[in-house]
Amino acid sequence: MKLQQFLMKHKHPVVLISGILIVSAFISKFLFDWNPVYSLTMAMAAIIGVPPIFIQAYQALKVKIISIELLVSIAVTGAFIIGEFSEAAIVIFLFLFGGLLEQKTLEKTRSAIRELTKMAPASALRINGDNIEEINIDDVTKGDLLLVKTGAQIPVDGIIQEGKGYINEASVTGESMTAGKTTGEKVFAGTILENGTLKIEAEKIGEDTTFGKIIELVEEAQDNKSEAERFMDRFAKYYTPIVLLLALIVGLIFQNVHLAITILILGCPGALVIGVPVSNVAGIGNGAKNGILIKSGELMAAFSKADTMVFDKTGTLTSGKPAVSEAKAYTDDLQEALRLAASVERESEHPLGQAILDYVGKTEYAKIDKTEVVKGQGIIAHVGSEEIMIGNQTFMENHAVWINNQAKQDLLYLQQSGNSTVFVAINRQLTLLIGIKDQVRPEAKRTLRILKQMGIKRFVMLTGDNQTTAEIVGNELGITEVHGDFLPEDKSSFIKRLQEEGRTVAFIGDGVNDSPSIALADAGIAMGSGTDIAVETSDIILMHSHFKKLIHAFGLTKKTTANMKGNIIIAVGTVVFLLIGLIFGYIHMASGMLVHELSILAVVINGMRLLRYRTKDEKLDSYQVQNKTLEV
Repeated sequence: MKLQQFLMKHKHPVVLISGILIVSAFISKFLFDWNPVYSLTMAMAAIIGVPPIFIQAYQALKVKIISIELLVSIAVTGAFIIGEFSEAAIVIFLFLFGGLLEQKTLEKTRSAIRELTKMAPASALRINGDNIEEINIDDVTKGDLLLVKTGAQIPVDGIIQEGKGYINEASVTGESMTAGKTTGEKVFAGTILENGTLKIEAEKIGEDTTFGKIIELVEEAQDNKSEAERFMDRFAKYYTPIVLLLALIVGLIFQNVHLAITILILGCPGALVIGVPVSNVAGIGNGAKNGILIKSGELMAAFSKADTMVFDKTGTLTSGKPAVSEAKAYTDDLQEALRLAASVERESEHPLGQAILDYVGKTEYAKIDKTEVVKGQGIIAHVGSEEIMIGNQTFMENHAVWINNQAKQDLLYLQQSGNSTVFVAINRQLTLLIGIKDQVRPEAKRTLRILKQMGIKRFVMLTGDNQTTAEIVGNELGITEVHGDFLPEDKSSFIKRLQEEGRTVAFIGDGVNDSPSIALADAGIAMGSGTDIAVETSDIILMHSHFKKLIHAFGLTKKTTANMKGNIIIAVGTVVFLLIGLIFGYIHMASGMLVHELSILAVVINGMRLLRYRTKDEKLDSYQVQNKTLEV
């Protein structure tokens, strides 16, 4: 038992050593013509590599399953009997290498749960009369009054009893815009209080919180996905008994042990064993070269069959960063007004201030003499003799700043376009109205159009943002099915409903709140700039968050799946041809071995073609770039 555990635990070094020995054997034969060394090294590679396969075959037999490992084990034993050490070594290595690819994928996805758990709140500040005590999160009970300070994580789902503040709720809603919260409003565990101080009454604790449900949903989704059977297991259920029975019958009929062993060796699906992994490796390699990290060969078939794509909004269809969309001026000196606004925002902690600073860019900032912040409304600052006011409509009205009819029309237009709005007044005279919103990715609309041409029948957008804002983005991109105000459990429930309807679903997101849906979907895709947990949970990562790479990823999986099927046809066709040839006498051991090795070479060459894959859209872009270069 200990030996079994040791061998199964050290499969990686076994594959590496076996591969090195095989390469050494070929070098000794073809460079130095050392045939004895070649045979000895191949035998060593086979002996070192075969124990894990023997163990897996034995374990399958114990539960009455005739596995592909059993066929490989018998074929390798037969190869040793008739002295075909190279055939044994190569088949063993290819088989172990294919299994290694699957194992690495499973290990990678399991780490997502550990990373997500680390993000959960660990402690809380409980108010007990006049005292404040730090306690473990497990000691918090419903009804406790908790204190949350600026920069701290909110430990529970609860209701604000006292205080105001701006909260980053990206971990739950996925929205980049911080939410202003005040007395009586709900807050969620795992979110960050960026500015302010709150007293919160605990409503939901531990696993019952929204963040706790995210962890639970990810665990359930990954467990479901890990139960998928590999193609080789399904194939072996029928193929292995047929080959074993055929070898036995032929051996008995012709009274020829050598012929029976030859059938086992040639029937061992060497090209099939390597055909699927080589397609996967080539497809994954092409993706990596193009900024697309594909974690698993298993998802290739799932994504290639996708007929429904579901998108998060913020950070996926949009850039995920608030930016100034428009600046309406009510002054003759727009640049001076923007310079003064940026100078004041440098002194402010308002979450929209950075967007204004980015919009203005490098400038000579004015010296601010004094500032006064009115929480939830705006800021008053003095620059020399001038008074600068920046804030919302209520703030302006409360300070006797007249908003003219043109400004009111501009305000309505910006709000209907999904903007947050900021007024700027100088000496109580309205000078600017700034619209700030998360911008739609410029390449998103064209990408969706091409994906539709490639076979995606249904596009859906799910977001934690309000329905009105969500529909504005949906209309801009041509997405007719839009659902706003969705929490993580709503998103994952929606994915389940689609799957129950028979849809093959790809989900594309970037936040912690998206991770359950990413894990649950048939193909989960994360933007590379997203949170670590979304990236860990996903099957595919768009490394540089280039949305248009979805086209390449979708096309690549379709091409890779077709390539795999081609390799399977080559492999199975070769085996059938060889077995029939052996029985009817037009194939012998030497010619059979040659055809067998050529079939392996054929599937490798076929798989390697994927390394050069490009979509029609990329070829057109390349052609246009070349033409422009020639014109220059």
